[in-house]
Amino acid sequence: MYMSFKNIIAEQKKPLDYKIAAAVAAIREGFNVCQSRPALAFSGGKDSTVLWHLIRSHFPEEAARMAIIFGNTGVEYPESLKFARRLGKEWAGDNFIEARPDALKQDGLKYKAQCQVLEYLVESGELTKVLKPDGKLKTTGALEKACPPEMWERFEKEGLIWKAGTPKSYWWCVDQYGYPILGKAASKLKARRINIDCFLRFSETTSEKEELLEYYEVLRNAKISQACCDILKKEPSERVQAELKVDVIFKGLMTEESHNRKVNFSTRGYLFKSKRKYLTTPFYHCNPISIWTDNDIWEYINRFNVPYSPLYNVLYRNEKGEMCPMKRNGCYGCYTDYGRKNSHMYILRHTHPQLWKTVMEYGMAAEIQKLRSCGAGSLKISKADYSRLAIHQSISLLDGEDYEYALSGTIDRQPCAFD
Repeated sequence: MYMSFKNIIAEQKKPLDYKIAAAVAAIREGFNVCQSRPALAFSGGKDSTVLWHLIRSHFPEEAARMAIIFGNTGVEYPESLKFARRLGKEWAGDNFIEARPDALKQDGLKYKAQCQVLEYLVESGELTKVLKPDGKLKTTGALEKACPPEMWERFEKEGLIWKAGTPKSYWWCVDQYGYPILGKAASKLKARRINIDCFLRFSETTSEKEELLEYYEVLRNAKISQACCDILKKEPSERVQAELKVDVIFKGLMTEESHNRKVNFSTRGYLFKSKRKYLTTPFYHCNPISIWTDNDIWEYINRFNVPYSPLYNVLYRNEKGEMCPMKRNGCYGCYTDYGRKNSHMYILRHTHPQLWKTVMEYGMAAEIQKLRSCGAGSLKISKADYSRLAIHQSISLLDGEDYEYALSGTIDRQPCAFD
């Protein structure tokens, strides 16, 4: 199937009844190719809730055996987490499954400690123990194994150890990989921060692309990464899918939400197949509400009295001074819309100030400051964004307690420069 963007836009303009019929046809096709176990990717948000209601209404027998996989990242909005669990119990019972991030299998060093081990190896002339011939780090484990016992003991006293059994939480992700401050188009590498440090410092591998060189320069200063999305969402869900031998996954994705989703629907349609190691038959992705819009979702909710997360009733004051309801569910620690008006962090500070303060004080504010200070030409942040959001460059010249004091003062400033 191929559908042009023009045709997609035409489909999006059609009435809800047409879209319901198209969605039901897509769902039927998904169940028809299912040979093992169907599943719904449920976020607790309005879109996946509406899709679940559609499936329950039109395919009750199939819905009764469908697994409902809720990706609990650990940084869910409290309203959505409570709603997802309640609805899961009412509508799915034992078929409602929370997919949680894996736990660490062994003790590991926090990034600050990894940096200290790296400097120890440089000073002691033992760097070759952990580096490949091309200057890249062999593995993070190799670096941690090279840590002397006395240093490890000190790290334990200083709280710089991630203990075995600790879940790979958002906080672990941002420590080991970096913060989700920019979108996937801007954050290109999925590698631990210490690995990137070694690559930038010791590897002779280079690039002739100016955009990539600018990106490397940003990485020398700021910890940014999109790895948390894979680690907290994708990997746990796929682990559950493998355990249940799922071969069709239904998702409430809509093309109006991003250019990438529009491209995918244009080339793949409502149903497309891929592979999974645990299956000898194809694995299918089904996106029945691809041509729907936010207005369609709310029209459906109101027409059929569908329950939805109270998160969408939480109000905030936008930059024009208007009171607006929250539009998006998701991880509260995400800042992929950095630099845009009414961004995730701007809204979070107004709706959940304590969560916002926790994320900022834990380290996001410091990374945003570094990102701005280093200049990010390739990241396509407009001059208007810089002028509106800029922090005085003198903060970058401070260190120690002076820097922490200046940074905390900036966080507490109203309106806050970091959102």
